[in-house]
Amino acid sequence: MENCLRKKFSSFTTLSISLLASFVVAAEKPNVVILFSDDAGYADFGFQPNCVAEMKKLTPNIDTIAKDGARLSNAYMSGSVCSPSRAGLMTGRYQQRFGYDNNLPPGHQSGLPLTETFGAKRMQELGYETALIGKWHLGYPKEMHPNKRGFDWFYGLLQGARRYFPIDNVSKHQVILDNSTPTKEEGYVTDRLGDAACKFITKNKDKPFFLFVSFTAPHSPNQPKKEDAERTAHIEKKGRANYAGLIVSLDDNVGKILAQLKKDGLDKNTLVIFTNDNGGQTATGANNSPLSGRKGTMLEGGIRVPWAMRWTGKIKPGTVIDDPIISLDILPTMVEMSGTEAKKEWNLDGTSILSRVTGKADSLAERPLYWRQHGSKGDRSMREGKWKIHHARRDGEAPKLYDLGKDIGEQNDLAAKHPDVYQSMIVKLDKWESQLKEPLWGPGANGKELQKKGASKGERKGKRKGKKR
Repeated sequence: MENCLRKKFSSFTTLSISLLASFVVAAEKPNVVILFSDDAGYADFGFQPNCVAEMKKLTPNIDTIAKDGARLSNAYMSGSVCSPSRAGLMTGRYQQRFGYDNNLPPGHQSGLPLTETFGAKRMQELGYETALIGKWHLGYPKEMHPNKRGFDWFYGLLQGARRYFPIDNVSKHQVILDNSTPTKEEGYVTDRLGDAACKFITKNKDKPFFLFVSFTAPHSPNQPKKEDAERTAHIEKKGRANYAGLIVSLDDNVGKILAQLKKDGLDKNTLVIFTNDNGGQTATGANNSPLSGRKGTMLEGGIRVPWAMRWTGKIKPGTVIDDPIISLDILPTMVEMSGTEAKKEWNLDGTSILSRVTGKADSLAERPLYWRQHGSKGDRSMREGKWKIHHARRDGEAPKLYDLGKDIGEQNDLAAKHPDVYQSMIVKLDKWESQLKEPLWGPGANGKELQKKGASKGERKGKRKGKKR
């Protein structure tokens, strides 16, 4: 009898130690919070050296992320419009590999293919609580709902944009959902998303979490609150001033989230990333200076984004990182932070930048970065080191070569002066493109002809109305 009790006690003790060890490991895992703005301009945040004067003091909370951590000066999204850029970030893979070149049309009965695994699902498997607050824009069918793709909690809208104030007879894809339950139309959308993020942080403060806050601001329509419009009244152009009002509200809610992390004692064990989903939409007020192009183009103004990261005690305050990085790097970085490594069979296209941002590595290995939209007849780009190829195929142009180290505005084509560089990059770009699928919908899908000189008819119509998503 005594031996039996001794064995049971020993087993119980072993189990208790094991559970305690698991708890300690879980408690030590850092949290990750991604603060994602929508259609913001490259020059519209105070932490950017080229920030325009009228915006310089409007983003104090966002600016602290760079001040207390790092600013990444050569940061990119994998897409130039909302939905494809999210598809790449969420999977860690070039979205064109699975036919996601184009924006997902409202109500379209498709989305990000079920054959692809979201990073949120990977983080769940590593013991993280996960949440997506805000804009989804990756699929409308039930099987493509955020809760089905790796997010424990979803509080937001399925569609790419909506009004900021309550909507009478709101559609099922624009209503704010609490998981799958429609919520009451009340309050200002940016505030509602900020409050939901704070709620999730406090509820999960005793366990590791991955929180993706996908703000709709400053995507059109330009509908600032009255008090925010008053704060941007110094800006002469009304459209630009109203756009800035959306930025002000965005910053207030970023501040709210950062304050909640500090209040709950999580600010030192949380990686915070602030960035934007694609280049700024100049048609609705964004300023991308000194870049050329805008949202929807393969020029720098369509794909290069403001990016700041903070991880207290790990990232040295005031760090500036000039290595080219891309949104596909976020997933492998999060996985490494959790204490493991991304598996080879995941076939990720990004690389962890953890050692670089924490100062353990002086630079990242040089690698090519690629972009394409509208399929094999659409525009494409590639960057390698300081060099960039831009090929506006829809305009019938030959590929152009730029030295971004000297010509960030992409004004001087050097293809004729550097034929070896030009040819080497074209070979790599062709090889990469041979691995891709044609778009599942939109321009370039099913053999559809592409129109020259800009977007498709539907996209141009959306732009004229200020509703391009």
